[in-house]
Amino acid sequence: MNESGRSGFPPAYLDRVGSSFTDFLSSTAPDLLPGRRPIPTMPVGELAPHGTTIVAVTYDGGVLMGGDRRATMGNLISSRDIEKVYPADSYSVIGIAGAAGIAIEMVKLYQVELEHYEKIEGLTMSLDGKANRLAQMIRGNLGAALQGLAVVPLFAGFDLDAAEGASPGRIFSYDVTGGNYEERGYAAVGSGSLFAKSSLKKTWRSALDAEAATRTVVEALYDAADDDSATGGPDPVRRLYPIVYRVDAEGAVRLTDAEVAAISDTIVTERAEADRRNVDREA
Repeated sequence: MNESGRSGFPPAYLDRVGSSFTDFLSSTAPDLLPGRRPIPTMPVGELAPHGTTIVAVTYDGGVLMGGDRRATMGNLISSRDIEKVYPADSYSVIGIAGAAGIAIEMVKLYQVELEHYEKIEGLTMSLDGKANRLAQMIRGNLGAALQGLAVVPLFAGFDLDAAEGASPGRIFSYDVTGGNYEERGYAAVGSGSLFAKSSLKKTWRSALDAEAATRTVVEALYDAADDDSATGGPDPVRRLYPIVYRVDAEGAVRLTDAEVAAISDTIVTERAEADRRNVDREA
């Protein structure tokens, strides 16, 4: 105990000054925040591993998010089994695209931010509040983003405060400046997003059930991998398949590898049979 009768912790650790963990770090250890670190003086994007394609879709009862497993560094594959989709809290998920190291660190800080708010306020932050907090964190990384270390996540969750009759599953996308945009129905980010969105346009419907929506997510990632070298497709040899999270009234749940593998294997088989029929017709 010190002279004031309190423990030896600095005042910031003992006085409630707000419910934001990021603000707490700003006053106690600002060097731990990604946006407060020295910014490279030259573009260094190709020197760091980058995560690629993330997709999300709403369905009748919630929202799904999936990501492939590949990370690239320039023209090289730096990782074949990276995880790009994480639970943000019990009712939301976040997928990362961009500089992998900074993105994963941002996700961990964001998870603590939401948990800290819930402990201090005694309630869960609204989904709009979560989306806005993430936008602030992305904005703090703008300097590094301009040097090639951008982080552009995709955020989705189950809205506990959704009006009756409204879809409880919601999706938010961002730009490198922290711009926050709510998407309708589906969204994709990363290098394969153009091809993933083209797939989603053809397969997504507003009344999809969870099973059909899961197939839509996995198929969009498969189509993205078919045309984008930075997006990894299903790898049955290494047993690597997309990571998919489902968020509904029961919370955020990661689908098992067996569930995703079954869907991926079905898609691969159907595509192979279609190609075989095309070859037979041309013969």
